[in-house]
Amino acid sequence: MREVRVSEITDKIEEMFIDACRNIPCNILASLKEAKEKEESPLGKEVIERIIQNDELARDKQLPICQDTGVAVVFLEVGYDVHFDGDIYEAVNEGVRRAYINGYLRKSVVKHPLDRVNTKDNTPAIVHVKLVKGDKVKIDVAPKGGGSENMSLVKILIPADGVEGIKKLVLDTVFKGGGKPCPPIIVGLGIGGNLEQSALLAKKALLREVDDVNEDPILAKLESELKEEINALGVGPMGFGGTQTCLAVKALAYPCHIASLPLAINIQCHAARHKSYIF
Repeated sequence: MREVRVSEITDKIEEMFIDACRNIPCNILASLKEAKEKEESPLGKEVIERIIQNDELARDKQLPICQDTGVAVVFLEVGYDVHFDGDIYEAVNEGVRRAYINGYLRKSVVKHPLDRVNTKDNTPAIVHVKLVKGDKVKIDVAPKGGGSENMSLVKILIPADGVEGIKKLVLDTVFKGGGKPCPPIIVGLGIGGNLEQSALLAKKALLREVDDVNEDPILAKLESELKEEINALGVGPMGFGGTQTCLAVKALAYPCHIASLPLAINIQCHAARHKSYIF
């Protein structure tokens, strides 16, 4: 049995959220530069250039990439042989609290969805815990902005809808979203499971690297085709029109009921902020 101090988790969570909000991942920046070269619209090309300049300035000045520093989403993979010396949920929330206060990140969480009173420290975080073999702790953090999250969707399709039904719903969702989720976007898809499982899969899909290739050949084909079809919609960078609406489509699947084809669409803005660490 390996003991892990929750104080170390708190320190790392604080560090990771500040880092994620200030430093664009290198492969995301590379994807944006590639998209700028491919963009056929002069205005769209200029918009992506401004996004790149913003991201590079944020890194140089160590300031947030965007004013919306998001809801704090945390995925923990905890080994069966790990013992924490305290409350892991409180440790995570303390790390989030410190990050958003000490890092001068915008506090975007309200205590109740109807009275809308701000918690003033961006807690509580959304925490997902999975038990796995071993004695390691893997942490993934994702500050998820409201604009892209608002354009997301969960729908239970029927098996007869198939791949074409999935494509139609994704394309309709992206087109209706327009510039609201701040394209060029990354589209996370959760296919299968049930209502809540599909949504979780879609969120986890956004943690994949922007330039990876799906190990599932069926999903790899769907991702490639959807990216091309989304970019043919003409929404363009920030909704101003163009050929580069989507940087990537990332999908995960799970077994499901014979009568259902659950589909969750979780849209991510061009910042795609996330960080990983293994204790």
